[in-house]
Amino acid sequence: LIIGLLAAIAIPSFTRARTRARISACINNLRQIDSAKEQWAMENNANDGANVTNTALQPYIKGNWPTCPAGGAYTIGAIGTNPTCNIANHVLP
Repeated sequence: LIIGLLAAIAIPSFTRARTRARISACINNLRQIDSAKEQWAMENNANDGANVTNTALQPYIKGNWPTCPAGGAYTIGAIGTNPTCNIANHVLP
């Protein structure tokens, strides 16, 4: 009975912590993509509204292209706009 009670308390907390960790990791990925966009724009003298692809940004991102830990998909967007994820609450502040 005590083990069941402890599990009933711990499992929701674990689930919330995992969800918060995924949101935080996704937001950090979005920051990395946004930083790569800004670096690309400065090097290429691109103005706000210029379109950029993830292939053009790859040299500005260390390692592999970031992926959402919750399985979402990223939209890079134009220069001057924030990149987005299609999962709710995965938004740059």
